[in-house]
Amino acid sequence: MTDDTPPEDAPRCSYCGEPFPSERLRALHRGLEHYDRLDDDERAAYEDAYRAEGEDLRSFRLRALAVLVALYFGFLMLYAVVAV
Repeated sequence: MTDDTPPEDAPRCSYCGEPFPSERLRALHRGLEHYDRLDDDERAAYEDAYRAEGEDLRSFRLRALAVLVALYFGFLMLYAVVAV
């Protein structure tokens, strides 16, 4: 059984009090849920976190595509060897 309660020192949203596992996720939350209430520093943190998240997603997609291509050609070669 796991305990799903966040640690006491978890970063919390200063507007709604919701806890987050990292500063980056908190910045993304604030930008998506409370954008009209943010000051310039908080908006800059949101934009940085948004850009970093986009880069991570792009990297993940490329790695996933590479794995799928490798699996496809691996099964193709296996079929060519077994079918002969």
